[in-house]
Amino acid sequence: MINDLLKGWKDCPCGQDHRCDIQFVSIRSGAVNDLTAFCADYHRIVLVADNNTWSVCGEKAAALLGNKVQEKVVFCQEGLLIPNEAAIERVLAAITDETDLVLGVGSGVINDLCKHCSFVSHLPYCIVATAPSMDGYASVGAAMITSNMKTTFGARVPAAIIGDVDVLKDAPMRMIQSGFGDIIGKYSALNDWKLAHLINGETLCQRVYQLVMDTVKKTEALAGGIEKRDPQAIQTLMEALVIVGIAMSFVGNSRPASGSEHHLSHYFEIVGILEDKEYFLHGIDVAYSTVRTQLMREKLLQMTQLPESVPEYPRSAWEQDIRSRYGIAAEGVMALQDKCGFYAKDYLSEYRAKWGDIREILAEVPSAEEIIAILKTAGLDYSEFEPFYGEKKILDAEWFAKDLKDRYTVLWPYFLLCFPRQGA
Repeated sequence: MINDLLKGWKDCPCGQDHRCDIQFVSIRSGAVNDLTAFCADYHRIVLVADNNTWSVCGEKAAALLGNKVQEKVVFCQEGLLIPNEAAIERVLAAITDETDLVLGVGSGVINDLCKHCSFVSHLPYCIVATAPSMDGYASVGAAMITSNMKTTFGARVPAAIIGDVDVLKDAPMRMIQSGFGDIIGKYSALNDWKLAHLINGETLCQRVYQLVMDTVKKTEALAGGIEKRDPQAIQTLMEALVIVGIAMSFVGNSRPASGSEHHLSHYFEIVGILEDKEYFLHGIDVAYSTVRTQLMREKLLQMTQLPESVPEYPRSAWEQDIRSRYGIAAEGVMALQDKCGFYAKDYLSEYRAKWGDIREILAEVPSAEEIIAILKTAGLDYSEFEPFYGEKKILDAEWFAKDLKDRYTVLWPYFLLCFPRQGA
């Protein structure tokens, strides 16, 4: 199926041609050995890994490529590697005029670093995945943390994605569960896409929407094999993560895969970095945040009629709230919202006129209880979420995570209709 998708879709009913520039995908047992054939025409390769992924697969990749490896960049750090300015500078410093390929060996952060640095250096890149932990392998965006803000920079898809099932199935279980959680989060993201199409007139390709929905349901059906490290379940999960990335390439942005659930996860990550506090792996945050965004939808669905007006939320109160939550990142957050102008729109009138259609869309997502049960099948226990972050931080995320992005999601009607205007 993936090879067929790489050919793209022409004459789509949405009116657009969809393309994906990935040349090669190999997801199978022993796939790392395909690296030799793919790199036959490359001769000066910068290999990027961290101390964990180097021992898992980086050393083998380097051995397969021999003297074609021009430079090795191996990050050695305690805890999570952060894709910030320092990490970017280190990768860019290894790239020379002779470099003809950037090769990443790793998962989320390594992939984003290589994607971003290869793009600004006008070079192709290849990723050897070491964990089925997230859906960004095949996407066009690189999620970086610069100026204390999580920003998705435009880039390009990798020339090749290699996922060796023998390596992927032995990844830390939390990383495998993270990938599963990222896929289940698409229930929320796809719903937000439909909502944005109705309210803001965003383009929605029904064919891409259905591709992602079918992929989610196929992955969900194999959830019982995740904790068992069943090779078929792991291969299906990795294929799903790549397919979702291709879907993002088809539409040129992350809309089919990222919505309110990702905004909450970004909030926990950004605030965690600012406060030097722990946060869950991205996909696990996405999974638990999907439960929370679904609880928001269920609360909105309880509203059969909307008020004619809502109390004012003064600019001064908003600025105070943003500064209290985002600290040194607050100015960037406020500048982003001033640019996209969502606060200035008369959404209440729009909601009142279309409330019946809005309710129909909101009702399409599995219930919060159903999502919790799906996650539990893969070993993810939602009961760990609230004790880990605390109710205040989670509530802050529900109200203010929307301000991190210029993307319309269910967080906006929830904020307008449910936010306690006297102060958070």
